[in-house]
Amino acid sequence: MTEPLLRVDALEVEFLTRSGRVHAVRGISFDMAPGQALGLVGESGCGKSVTSQAIMGLVQLPGRITAGDVRWKGKSLIGPEADAYRQDVCGRDIAMVFQDPMTSLDPLFTVGDQIGEVLVRHLGLSPAAARIRAIELLDRVHIREPEKRVDQYPHEFSGGMRQRVLIAMALASEPDLLIADEPTTALDVTVQAGILDLLAELQRDLSLAVLMITHDLGVVARLCQDVAVMYAGEIVEDGPAERMLHRPAHPYTAGLVSATPTLALTRHRLRTIDGQPPDLRRPRGPCSFRPRCANAVAACAEAPALEARSEGAGRLACYNPIAQKANGAIPAADAAPRLGREEAPLVEVRNLSVHYPIGRRGLFAKREILKAVDGVSFDIWPGETLGLVGESGSGKTTTGRAILRAVPPTAGSIKFDGQEITSLGREPLRRLRRDMQIIFQDPYSSLNPRMTVQDIVAEPLIVHGIETNPDRLRERVARLLELVGLPADAAERHPHAFSGGQRQRVGIARALTLEPRFIIADEPVSALDVSIRAQVVNLMQDLQAQLGLTYLFIAHDLAVVRHIADRVAIMKAGQIIEIGPVDEVYANPMEDYTRALLDAVPEIGDPPARAAGG
Repeated sequence: MTEPLLRVDALEVEFLTRSGRVHAVRGISFDMAPGQALGLVGESGCGKSVTSQAIMGLVQLPGRITAGDVRWKGKSLIGPEADAYRQDVCGRDIAMVFQDPMTSLDPLFTVGDQIGEVLVRHLGLSPAAARIRAIELLDRVHIREPEKRVDQYPHEFSGGMRQRVLIAMALASEPDLLIADEPTTALDVTVQAGILDLLAELQRDLSLAVLMITHDLGVVARLCQDVAVMYAGEIVEDGPAERMLHRPAHPYTAGLVSATPTLALTRHRLRTIDGQPPDLRRPRGPCSFRPRCANAVAACAEAPALEARSEGAGRLACYNPIAQKANGAIPAADAAPRLGREEAPLVEVRNLSVHYPIGRRGLFAKREILKAVDGVSFDIWPGETLGLVGESGSGKTTTGRAILRAVPPTAGSIKFDGQEITSLGREPLRRLRRDMQIIFQDPYSSLNPRMTVQDIVAEPLIVHGIETNPDRLRERVARLLELVGLPADAAERHPHAFSGGQRQRVGIARALTLEPRFIIADEPVSALDVSIRAQVVNLMQDLQAQLGLTYLFIAHDLAVVRHIADRVAIMKAGQIIEIGPVDEVYANPMEDYTRALLDAVPEIGDPPARAAGG
């Protein structure tokens, strides 16, 4: 048999912590062939990124590889005796693109210098020749005016362009394998589509093997021919992407597929994977997915082995696999019914503008103006969810903050429950904000790390003078935590002690503290795993039905907006270019920009030909 390009064999990685050894990767094995695109998927903490770091030799204390091997073209990359070979291979034959390009690029050096460093180190080019090659690489990844851009710094590039620069750096030494660790997570849908199309093009033209690490199954469908699903540090199922995404056999894989919102389904309750991943400090015993699995049987008291299925169907570690229908989706229950529209809108926005002066190009030149929001108008009725969609920089967040008066409007009118609020003074505005709250995108940066959850959630009650009695405050916080699905003992913990989805629930509880009528949700699920995202979306729908809430849901994920919104408004360059019922806009978009956004959404149903870049 021909030796694979990359072989990972029974790899185990652990981290030494104060509370014990964390077994991050537990004996995983897989092969990659030249030109293959393999998707490595699973929830946060399942071991995907640690696997890639082990391949690249980036696991450092307190982490260590305790067992297994990583072989590149038949030669080991593990152990002190392999140090010289690994340093020669990693960065040259195996390259890596990280999730956050801004933290991966040095802000003090031009992008040309940083690409050139790879060329000088691995290929021995002179600085002059490296600069010429850097320009060619920037052009290869479709960055316009590469001769000009090569001398610019990372902060002068957009997020998508910075990601392209990282890809150019990775391609500089003409590698055989590219490891991409969540390269599109924080990008707009159109930018994400451009990066995926670029990777598919490079794979096709250069016979490049790609290991795509992601939690987005739409990304996998668009790029990968094969998929490996990780859970609790182990591979539980792998095989061709066509079968894995449409006929999954492992209950965990089926749960990930079912939790993924699509453009085809609307107003259905998303299926979630109940429970939490296991504590990886504990030794391996029963099936790690058993506590969360509806298909568990008596045999699951012992961990199943990962065994080959029929010819070409991959491997599976499960005693009681799911018999799926052709589409592989688990039917979802209908969401709670929406509240009916009333006569008067709760929020009325007319010709809203927010402009910022951004300086002068010359000493005597006119001051330039950035029109972040330019003449926006819309209504939101009680009990309704309006989705606000657009690319980064389109003005979505600024619009939401202007409605809250967190940024001052330059012009226009904002009415809440019939009251004009653009000219309200400080005290009337403070009283109004009891009815208007916001849920932020990143719950970790919006929650004070020095405060307990009890203090975080109770703070609005104290600030507004609603409640000061400690016992009644504890009772009220306990009810709010129960409402958002958190245990009562969560009140005494700090934000760092929670997962991303749990922290977002704390943020929602805080937003609900003052019993508001209107909530602005600013990208509340964009950074969450697919299963956690489904839990938060379902929670927001449940709360809307129970409490009669009205939402402005700001997002770039059109599938989530299709699922949660009644109407959708499309923003471009500070203006709303299209607005209407979500079903109508998605089915028959009137604007080319809207159509381009919809076409750019990676879907599980993408055909294999498209996924392969053809």
